[in-house]
Amino acid sequence: MITDTHLPARTAGSDFARLSKKIGASGLMERRPGYYALRIGTIITLYTGGWATFVLVGASWWTLAVAVILAVAFGQVALVTHDVAHRQVFRLRKTSEASGRVAGNAAIGMGFGWWQDKHTRHHANPNHEELDPDVVPDLLVWTQDQARVAKGLPRFLGRSQAYLFFPLLTLEGLNLHVAGVRALADRSLKCRSVEAALLLGHFAVYLTAVFLVLPPGMGFAFIAVHQGLFGVYLGSIFAPNHKGMPTLTGKDRPDFLRRQVLTSRNVHGGWFTDIALGGLNYQIEHHLFPSMPSPNLRRAQVIVRRYCEELGVAYLETSLIASYRQALRSLHEAGAPLRRTDAAEQAQPS
Repeated sequence: MITDTHLPARTAGSDFARLSKKIGASGLMERRPGYYALRIGTIITLYTGGWATFVLVGASWWTLAVAVILAVAFGQVALVTHDVAHRQVFRLRKTSEASGRVAGNAAIGMGFGWWQDKHTRHHANPNHEELDPDVVPDLLVWTQDQARVAKGLPRFLGRSQAYLFFPLLTLEGLNLHVAGVRALADRSLKCRSVEAALLLGHFAVYLTAVFLVLPPGMGFAFIAVHQGLFGVYLGSIFAPNHKGMPTLTGKDRPDFLRRQVLTSRNVHGGWFTDIALGGLNYQIEHHLFPSMPSPNLRRAQVIVRRYCEELGVAYLETSLIASYRQALRSLHEAGAPLRRTDAAEQAQPS
């Protein structure tokens, strides 16, 4: 549960309204077409250049080095797809959704409609155990309460999940593909036939290209390295944002500003961190203003952090390594009930 002992006697939501007015006056919500034209052009060059290099290298084990480059390219496509989904790039919803499907479904095999629905629910209730799909115990447990009632894989993995976290991220790319395909069975999915055609088309072209250029053994090795590192890259981007931060349960509903700030963590760094994490290292500002173009988040941070200090609302910013350490420590603590249960069972006489 989130608690804040410095809540001023003000109407719920008014604190955010005042902050929003400051941000609006600063001009930071205005779109950045020049920035996104350069960024998207660079990513397209990296993506197409990676596949061209794959063909040129051909049947050589050097192709695994190309797999690393393409893993980064896929991760960067996912990041710009995220910005498109939040309408940071295009003003019109239809343009944003069409672009998101091309980038997500066709380019990297990620079901855009499924992901957008999941991500929207996450933004509305970050780190809420019942409402945030990102903290559902489908594979890992995120709190001790979840551990106490865990069954199946979460119970089995939860004992050592802090040690298994990064190895398990190698499966995240596969998980995204499978989830996107499974979502096609949902009749409520918008533009389902288009999503299906683009998604299945991606897999057909991807597998055909790999096994036309590479022999079977080398092809499977390429896929394992490419998809494994793609998953690790994505997980390494998103893990620092909320993992290890306070969680909400039941009717815990702080006002919007506190709900977003107190469950999020920023990661400080320079231009390389901004590029590698796609601006999501300013997670607090992104959650408060999700449609703000990512290059504006660094400037918004100055305003948001000062405002939180004035209100007495805790604002956490740390290094990337420290954020991983905090996330892993939280995972280890969440699995404690499972380890105690194992110890108690082993102590019983046979």
